[in-house]
Amino acid sequence: MASRPTTYSADMQYISRALFRDQALSAIREAILGGDLAPGEAIKDVELAERLGLSRTPVREALARLTDEGLVETKPHSYTRVTPLDTAAVRDAHVVVQAMHALAARLAVPRLVPADLDAMREANAAFAQALAGGDVPAALAADDAFHAVAVRRSGNFAVVATIERYTPLVRRLERLRFAGPAGRHSVAMHDEITTACAAADADLAARLVERNWATLSDLLEEN
Repeated sequence: MASRPTTYSADMQYISRALFRDQALSAIREAILGGDLAPGEAIKDVELAERLGLSRTPVREALARLTDEGLVETKPHSYTRVTPLDTAAVRDAHVVVQAMHALAARLAVPRLVPADLDAMREANAAFAQALAGGDVPAALAADDAFHAVAVRRSGNFAVVATIERYTPLVRRLERLRFAGPAGRHSVAMHDEITTACAAADADLAARLVERNWATLSDLLEEN
């Protein structure tokens, strides 16, 4: 019978490896979405590992995950690079993300409690403050927090998984929108969505959420 210390040690090694992978994943994804790693830029795992203070293994695992997300592309024995902005792929992802958020709102409205509405209002206030201060990362985080209320309350794992899978492809568009004055229109849109949710009008909330996400379409045509 295996001793407890051996099992515990193996479990801890697995947890540490997962933490390092997630750390690398978060840092590299943010560098891509923030423009520090530009579309088409070559990626070298050795250099990334050195910059992040990690071994190559978690960096490689993170790059594999980002490849699945469509942010990185690899050609064996040739290159690993940031995926160029593929308008068709982003358009496809945007349509799916938009539809899933609208569905999440429709499913969530009957389940919302007062604390959820308070969370939406607080997130939108933080969103407005971040936009006013030109803090794009904070605006993105607050926007995520706002929409996450309905996504979480939808109770539909497929909706959640689909949004998580395809949101990274549209993230660069969100950054462009929130970096300009047009992004401030979303504050009023969020207020309208919250009002519809408070009125328990699921159909209206879904339409408003869909309209909110549709604002990225103009940027898609420009890029």
